[in-house]
Amino acid sequence: MSLDALRLVAAVAVVVYHFTGRTASSWGPEQTELLRGAGAWTSYGSLGPELFFVISGFVILMTAWDRTTVSVVASRIGRLYPSYWVAVLLTGALLLWVWPDGKDVTAGQVAVNLTMLQSAFGVPHVDGVYWTLWTELRFYLLIGVLVLVGVTRRRVLAFALLWPPAALLAEKLGSAELAELLISHYAPLFAAGMALYLVYRDGHALVPWFVVGANTALAAYLIAPSRTAVLSRVTEYVPSTAGLAVGVVVCVALVALVALTPLARIDRPWLATAGALTYPLYLVHQYWGLYVVDLLVDRDAPAWAALGAALLVSLLLAWAVQRLVEAPYAPRLRRGSERCLTSLRDRLLFRLNHGPRALETAEQLNIVDTPAGLPAPVAHGSRRADQPDGGGRTP
Repeated sequence: MSLDALRLVAAVAVVVYHFTGRTASSWGPEQTELLRGAGAWTSYGSLGPELFFVISGFVILMTAWDRTTVSVVASRIGRLYPSYWVAVLLTGALLLWVWPDGKDVTAGQVAVNLTMLQSAFGVPHVDGVYWTLWTELRFYLLIGVLVLVGVTRRRVLAFALLWPPAALLAEKLGSAELAELLISHYAPLFAAGMALYLVYRDGHALVPWFVVGANTALAAYLIAPSRTAVLSRVTEYVPSTAGLAVGVVVCVALVALVALTPLARIDRPWLATAGALTYPLYLVHQYWGLYVVDLLVDRDAPAWAALGAALLVSLLLAWAVQRLVEAPYAPRLRRGSERCLTSLRDRLLFRLNHGPRALETAEQLNIVDTPAGLPAPVAHGSRRADQPDGGGRTP
């Protein structure tokens, strides 16, 4: 349950950064003065996704342990897509028809974004926050492969230790596609979360803690300089690279703190609510919140009032999406996806196990076994027992 609260901390950090740290036309040219330089500190909230990635490494490995690939994939589909579809449509409608000055988007762009695979097709995100979902999807793919091979402690340790440097090596060798698939810049964060789960599951030991430390150091080395460059470009401030490196370390330390100490046993109803709101809040806040800021700043409202209203609208939208969409439809989509994927898997394995020629021979002899739900084939030229004979009579 404490991880749910930590998710909310990450989401709120991103929300506050987007509303106060990033340079936004909604505030006008006097953004720094209106917000009294708050962005110099809130820009460190841009590390919220990094905290999400460490949590994902921990939680996704936990949910994948002793489960089938079909079950893991179906659970991720049910978890990600219902809220995401609604968020894309809400933000797309806002930017297409209500507030076109917020960002130039097209209907076709919105349609492609509904797949969550827009990065693979080279189509820009409707909302920039979706970049993290593309990163998460690639991690899920790698976990799916690991589940196919078989999840064991030894394999997880080897994977978490070797995957990040392998991804970095692919990037250094100029293999951009492989580096992209292996999530070269963020692999250490996921891997650190995976190693922390092993500590949580099996107890303290030297090797998993070494994996945590090595990946944390690598993540700080990779992320801090690049994030400094990004923040210098999209904000009015030049953050401390050392401060950002410390922030990356804090992301890993926070997950360790809430998962491996007595904090993990804290169980309060509001924690579940906080965790439920995190994902839709992250998805809908940016442009709807900035739209509210734009409306109020144009009417000379105080900055604190504009910021408070933006936060309130974002939370209300997140609550509505969670209550009206995610809660009722995510379980249905998960169950439906699992049924479809199980059927597809059974049919594929049926074909692979029999082979095309063997299957054809078996069909001719009417001796083939079929998966549940598939009709048994009738041999060519043969007659089923319940079919009428040549004289039109049943035996």
